[in-house]
Amino acid sequence: MTVIDANRMHEIEARYPEYFHRSFRQRFGGLMILIATLLYGLYAVWFFDLPKLFAEAHWERVGIYLSQWVSYDVQPDLRIQDDGSIEVRYPRFSPLGDHPHPDWVVNNPDGSITVSISGISRSVTVSKSETIVTAHGVSVPVDVSSGAPEVVGPVPSWMTVYDDNVLADLGFAGDVSISVDRVKVRKRFLGWANFIFDTQSSFFDKPVGEVIGLVVSGPRIKPDQTNLALAFEDIWNNSEWQHGDVWTKLFQTIVMAFLGTLLGALAAFPLAFLAARNITPNRLLNQILKRFFDFLRSVDMLIWALFLTRAFGPGPLAGSGAIFLTETGTLGKLYSEGLENIDNKPREGIKSTGAQTVLVHRYGIMPQIVPVIVSQTLYQWESNVRGATIIGAVGAGGIGLKLWEAMRTNANWENVAYMVILILIVVFLFDAASNVLRHRLMGTKTH
Repeated sequence: MTVIDANRMHEIEARYPEYFHRSFRQRFGGLMILIATLLYGLYAVWFFDLPKLFAEAHWERVGIYLSQWVSYDVQPDLRIQDDGSIEVRYPRFSPLGDHPHPDWVVNNPDGSITVSISGISRSVTVSKSETIVTAHGVSVPVDVSSGAPEVVGPVPSWMTVYDDNVLADLGFAGDVSISVDRVKVRKRFLGWANFIFDTQSSFFDKPVGEVIGLVVSGPRIKPDQTNLALAFEDIWNNSEWQHGDVWTKLFQTIVMAFLGTLLGALAAFPLAFLAARNITPNRLLNQILKRFFDFLRSVDMLIWALFLTRAFGPGPLAGSGAIFLTETGTLGKLYSEGLENIDNKPREGIKSTGAQTVLVHRYGIMPQIVPVIVSQTLYQWESNVRGATIIGAVGAGGIGLKLWEAMRTNANWENVAYMVILILIVVFLFDAASNVLRHRLMGTKTH
């Protein structure tokens, strides 16, 4: 074992003071950052009053909205007439069409009507004087012969009694609202109703095999139009899902992102050369352009869209302009910083041969800056596909406006899910295409 004497120890300390005489910041910096982070977290909890916020949040709405994303409901309305008969009505725009006769609504011999909500385990039977709700293994009668509905016997936990009606919550399967003269049923189905053909289509409610047979070799439904053209027209003009309008708006969003990014890159490229200190040795011009870039990108794309929709009206032009202004600032800053970080030796070497400025830039600067330009521009293009969706919600056109309209109704969540899935697919495809294009242009391999 080697023994180090005091003199040798002092010599080592003098040679490596950063290891033996660490400052207070070096010794306790990490701990101080951790304590500061914890204190800031506690402050945020107090400032936003998070316990109260979580306690008063309507968490039950999350399940309701998610269920509406992947399902639809049919709402038969059973009206009890004065003569004791029961009339079944459906909403005007029912997913079942104008004259529905579903097999889960059964007319019984005694004049009552049974609606199966989820097989035989959840159902409701309506008669003149009584409504029986069957769920969770029990049948609960509700007397409707008096002035207000009254539950006969103990009220189960899944029933709520109000002054003029009784609500039976049957979970995802649906619910039943019982009053003296009517029973409203909500029956939920998984899937998206009439996604291909709406209720006005000639192909509505036909089996898949029959539709294929009509399209391929069946007799013409309309004499002046082939069945294939008619089927495509019915799908494209589906009144419930509006496929044609949704896809047109989606294409507008893609065009907005591409056009705005392209114009921003074309404007930022020459300005970046003027803003870079090592390319243009004019400090005043450098600072003016850099502050100009800061201004353009400090105003959010959403704010630019609001300004431009007031100037040009709602539409894709305002959206493209908002992306153009934001990307001019963002790409101008990125390009100029990339230019300032290049190696000046190739540039000086070419300049020493007496080459013109254009040739110096072409062979001394561009080979170094092209990878940065390609990478950053493609990333911004990909990001702007998502950004174009957001600014569309304020009137800048595209699928964002369509998405906002569907969300505002608070009833078309399945349409919202449809558009969200389309946006996710487009973003995924653009991300993959951007990566492939970036690697090919930069000469690297994809993994």
